[in-house]
Amino acid sequence: MRELVIRVANRPGMLALISEAISGAGVNIEALAAFGLDDEGMVRLLVDDASAARRVLDEADIRFDERAIITTVIPHTPGSLASLTHQLAASAINIEAIYALGADPAGIHLAVAVDDHDAAANILGPSRA
Repeated sequence: MRELVIRVANRPGMLALISEAISGAGVNIEALAAFGLDDEGMVRLLVDDASAARRVLDEADIRFDERAIITTVIPHTPGSLASLTHQLAASAINIEAIYALGADPAGIHLAVAVDDHDAAANILGPSRA
């Protein structure tokens, strides 16, 4: 899974512009985090087809950064997120973004962007449930 990070002007219509461009290419947004701070907005996306999203963003001249995401599942119990984040912090791994993708009987499905993907993958593995 890949994360696309888009920095835009914090003004009306920017998220509409991005989401219309992506949906026009038939790409589905799996997870989204968007926020504004003063004049800058940031949109972080997980999509079902990163190569198509990359192409359409390039064609629309929308600049973005891209990074690999680690997906994992944690138990749906108190302290599970604290344990995960403590393990990463103890290894000097910074969490850049974390997405809750959903929950089911297996646990809470997360997507995590970090500054040291390989080290975090050794800690998180494909699943923690």
